[in-house]
Parts: sequence; structure tokens; C-alpha cells
Amino acid sequence: MPRRLRREDGTSATLLPRAGLVANGLMHLLVAWLALQVAFGRNQRADQTGALEAIAAQPLGRVLLWGLTGAFAAVVCWRATEVFGRHPPASSTAQRVGKRLFAAGQVVLYGVLTFLAARVAAGAPGGTGGSGVTVQLLQLPYGSAIVVAAGVAMLVTGGVMVVKGARMSFESDMDMRAVGPRMRTFIERLGQAGAVTKGVAVAVIGGLVVAAGTTYRPEQAEGLDAALKTIAGQPFGPVALVAVAVGLTCYGIFALFDAVLHEV
Repeated sequence: MPRRLRREDGTSATLLPRAGLVANGLMHLLVAWLALQVAFGRNQRADQTGALEAIAAQPLGRVLLWGLTGAFAAVVCWRATEVFGRHPPASSTAQRVGKRLFAAGQVVLYGVLTFLAARVAAGAPGGTGGSGVTVQLLQLPYGSAIVVAAGVAMLVTGGVMVVKGARMSFESDMDMRAVGPRMRTFIERLGQAGAVTKGVAVAVIGGLVVAAGTTYRPEQAEGLDAALKTIAGQPFGPVALVAVAVGLTCYGIFALFDAVLHEV
């Protein structure tokens, strides 16, 4: 693997955004572990907030969380430059627009992680998921339609993640030149399994959000934790949840490789 990656303009890649990518990978591994606990009947919170709260419970956990807050914030700044500043590497205008939209999504994702990490580090509850926002939206004129539209968007996003994972589109943002053939195949398979699994999880969350909008039951829109526990409650649910945990583990390990190989 290359010791240092460089941007298109030749400047050295910064370490802090990579630390945020590493932190995201480790969080996926921790969420996978929490999902296994749910699969075996333990009432754990299997989402990013649950992972952050598990970290906070450790010695010096809050100090580590403040470090994660800074790392996540650095990823927000880096992705924002791809949205508003320098062009992401792309072979066509359409691909460039797609990458800008993806970068915008990453700004939102890591912005939420920054907020959650800072909140838990400060000693406040991490929150109960998406139901609070859903309640507020459902109280607005046409709020139900807005919630359903958001759920449909998540369903589509999950489907796109599945397709992109299967096609290994993530490779376009990684520098694999210094990686041997066997290691490259290993990374590709990790990325495929992880992206497909995460896409399915996002689609399940979208389905729950749609259900919340159509039945006016905002407690259903609780995010990843509710999605995983919904899976656990189905026939053969624990087996399916173990499979999801394996997929999230693959994604977490892949994210660690991506933190090194990504063209920051």
C-alpha cells in the first residue's frame, strides 16, 4: 500500500480526514458487534449512537469521543471542498455531478456523526433516532407526504448502494496501483459484501420511514437500530441479522482499507 497518497494538485493528503474514515470503519465494526448481541436476544442499541455510547462507557472514552468529533468534522470539511470547490476525479460531467451529490451526502452523514459524537462526549443522551424529527414533520401541512418522500429516497439510495457495491464503483475513488492482485481482490470482495449489506439496511430503514408516514407511527422511523430489530423479529430473523452483522463487518474492514487508499 502507498505510504502517502497525494491529491491531483500534488499536495500531501491530510491525516485528519483519514482518521475520520478510520473512525467510521471502526464504528461499523462496533455496530456489527452490537447487531450480533441483538441477534442473540440482548437488548442492545445497534446503531451509531449505541456505538458512541459504548465508547463513552470506557476509561477515557469521552476524551476519545472528542477526538472522533474533530476527525468527523475534518471529513465534513474535506467533502465540502468536493461539493463547492475542487472537482472530484471523474471521466465525464455526469460522473462528476454524481460524485458531487455523493460528497454532499457524505457532508450530511459526517455532520450528523460529528453532532452525535460531540453530544455523547458532552454527556448528553445520544438521542432516540429519527422519531423526533418524524413527529415534527408529520405535524406540518403535507408532512405525511414529506416523510413518505424521504422514505422513498432512502429506498432508492439503498438500491443504488446495492448496485454500486455489486459493480464495485467505489474503486474509482481509490488508488490501487501499489496493491497486489490478491489483496486487491480481497478488498474488492469486502467492499462488495459491505456495500450491498449496508444498502439493504438503508432500504429497510427507508421502508420503515414510509410506513411511519403512511400510518402516522413516527416511532417506526428509529433508524438503523429499529431496522435491525425489525429484521430480528422476522422468521429466521436472528440468522438474517447475523448475516447483516457479517456484512457490516466486511464494510468496516473495507472502510479501514479505504482510509489508506482513498484519494483525499
